Amino acid sequence: MSNEKLLNIAIQSAKNAGVEVMKYYHQGNYTAQLKEDDSPVTSADIASNDIIMDQLKTLTPDIPIISEEVGAVPFNERKHWQRYWLLDPIDGTGEFIIGSGDFAVNIALVENGWPTIGVIHAPDHCLTYYGQKNLGAFKDNSQSSNQIQVADYHSDKPVKVAISRRQELNLMGQYLNSNLNYDYIALGSCSLKNCLIAEGGADCYLRIGPTGEWDTGASQCILEQAGGSIINSEFKPLSYNQRESLSNPDFISLGSADFPWQQIIKKHRAAR
Repeated sequence: MSNEKLLNIAIQSAKNAGVEVMKYYHQGNYTAQLKEDDSPVTSADIASNDIIMDQLKTLTPDIPIISEEVGAVPFNERKHWQRYWLLDPIDGTGEFIIGSGDFAVNIALVENGWPTIGVIHAPDHCLTYYGQKNLGAFKDNSQSSNQIQVADYHSDKPVKVAISRRQELNLMGQYLNSNLNYDYIALGSCSLKNCLIAEGGADCYLRIGPTGEWDTGASQCILEQAGGSIINSEFKPLSYNQRESLSNPDFISLGSADFPWQQIIKKHRAAR
């Protein structure tokens, strides 16, 4: 099956899951609890996961799946996978719970250790971002689909930094060069902040704290195809399915490579 067909399957699966998620969102009849890592999960996350898993297993039965909401597959089994689906059924569950609308369904296809297809569907915003290796990155608002690119570098303008509503600015600020000017843009879901960079609305995003590979897989593909990158906090590449743990280190999402990033952002140890 061609990657173009796999991309279409991922887009449709994400949109179908989004329809179900919005039923829970509008009706408010969902349950919520904390997982072992103290992150929230709701019945909407589970419903989204079930829809995506069912569709992908039916349409692509030979491609295994890793999902945030499914028990981890032992590394000894998955280390031999040449390609697999990587899912976050709802990225931004906390935003879903507070009703901000800044949440998204994430689906990535990882091949030979790197995301080659990425789909991020934000159902409350009626937006779908998608990218495919060697194809480019696009933003679909249900009426049109337009190719997106990271913003150009202008040395005389403030650096636009995407931030979380929940992350302390002082924590992130300690890794930014204090001699420069910044504009801060608050947004919910991690993947939507990365998409904001991909479409030129922000220049960078620093994620300090725990995340999983499913938080970056889809947006890594989209951002790279738009001219950006995601690296760890030591300015080294992220990795996928290379160890027992699927946890990410602190990471940095960057726009144009023309920015002097190592003068703007301070490196720090990328604990995992």
